[in-house]
Amino acid sequence: MKILLLEDDYNYRQSIKEYLEDIGYEVDEASDGLEACNKIKDNTYHLLILDIKVPEISGHEVMKYAKRLNLQTPIMIMTSLIDIDDMAIGYDLGCNEYLKKPFNLAELKFRVNELMRKYYARDDKNLITIASVFNYNTVNKTITNGDKTINLSSRELDLLNYLLYKKGSFVTINELISELWDEEINSADIRMHVMKIRQKTADNFILSKRGLGYKLNV
Repeated sequence: MKILLLEDDYNYRQSIKEYLEDIGYEVDEASDGLEACNKIKDNTYHLLILDIKVPEISGHEVMKYAKRLNLQTPIMIMTSLIDIDDMAIGYDLGCNEYLKKPFNLAELKFRVNELMRKYYARDDKNLITIASVFNYNTVNKTITNGDKTINLSSRELDLLNYLLYKKGSFVTINELISELWDEEINSADIRMHVMKIRQKTADNFILSKRGLGYKLNV
């Protein structure tokens, strides 16, 4: 599993990177917020570990950027800033875990392993298999295929969750429009969202039948 580590202190960053690699993780590193954003844009990660006070743009801005990309990747904040206002900002932005500096590497291992177990455990009762090879976690709203995470937009996730709610039955386009978006979009928009989900997953991820609509292949 792949982790992005944002930390501007070189020695501190290398120490954490080497430790995480020793316990089996692949680690990509960034020394400033802008570099982290570029790597998030170009790569898929299972966890983001972000320092807050870094050059270029802050860790909080990196979190905002990740959320604008509709990423569901869990985020751990690693910082010496622990007053209640800073913590509130982090959690409001979608932080899943706080780790106060300085910390013991054994604590880092525990917290990273726990996040990975919570979000990616194969025996999770909230994990649903779709089209034989894709696993959808209904808690964190992520789709994985092996070690690859598939990122969907908010409307694509809305569509997926409604089809999951109606699993076993075909759902008409009119029902999707009225139940999900209250006629804010039209049938062409629905078809576009289905097409994009299939492009990101597989052609048989969502099944369709003329006159009946769409059904999730679970």
